[in-house]
Amino acid sequence: MEIRPARPEDYDAVAAFTRDTWADRGGSDYIPHIYHEWIAPDDPTQATLLVDMGDETPSDDVAAIAQMVMLSEYEGWAQGMRVAPEYREQGIATKLTHALFDWAREQGAQRVRNMIHSWNVPSLANARHVGFDPGVEFRWAMPEPDADATPDYHVGDDANAAWALWTGSEMRTALSGLALDADESWALSELTREQLHEAADDDRLFVVSDDRATGFTLRVRTYTREPEDGAEVTWAEYAVAAWTDADACRAVMDAVRRDAAAVGADRTRVLIPESLRWLSDVSLARSDLAEEPTFVMEADLS
Repeated sequence: MEIRPARPEDYDAVAAFTRDTWADRGGSDYIPHIYHEWIAPDDPTQATLLVDMGDETPSDDVAAIAQMVMLSEYEGWAQGMRVAPEYREQGIATKLTHALFDWAREQGAQRVRNMIHSWNVPSLANARHVGFDPGVEFRWAMPEPDADATPDYHVGDDANAAWALWTGSEMRTALSGLALDADESWALSELTREQLHEAADDDRLFVVSDDRATGFTLRVRTYTREPEDGAEVTWAEYAVAAWTDADACRAVMDAVRRDAAAVGADRTRVLIPESLRWLSDVSLARSDLAEEPTFVMEADLS
């Protein structure tokens, strides 16, 4: 067994055991579709490693693959762990994860996190086994885009007001300060004051206020997915939303509706912490919610 960097030539071997990862849930794995772009051999901020089981390496006998990405100077993000069915329950995932931990330490990472869907019980068990601890829970709020949405409160872009609200918010505490990362999709990193100012400069920050700031959100990206039933779907994603009460939540959701329509989005995702209090606020604001929460696990590398 040898742990080595993934190569373009490994595509067929990796695709063979990842293509049907989510077949039991009616979906397909993203790795075969983006493999060549994903492995990015010349990108110093990420490492994509695989486990080669051949007598000589490189070989076509690949047992597992996973990736580590540096999101900041001290935060790493683990993703894409896949193990071929015939090699499961042999400790391969642990060895591969620890190799990625070693790489992340060399880059200066103090924390490494990953994301696991709540229904994925085997991945939860594996994450704990290889060294991750429970982190935070979040859920997607999904207000429908609406150009005519009119928030009851004033909507501005005061980054300092948003930061003050965030640093004193119970929602920030519940999320350990995490929000959707601005560069890496489906990853969470610590939200910073600088990111709020950058969002304000780009007209992506929305701060609702009455006499004071009572809620905010910021858009991090829009993207278009492959056609569904013959029609492309454009998503707008919002890094996080925080508010002080149900009325402020309604204003934040309306700000999202209006902004998403303005950028041509068909659907939205807004990250919020998992709590009955905040989920019920969102439901009062007439917004859909994802059916299940998502978990973020964390490993301390210090």
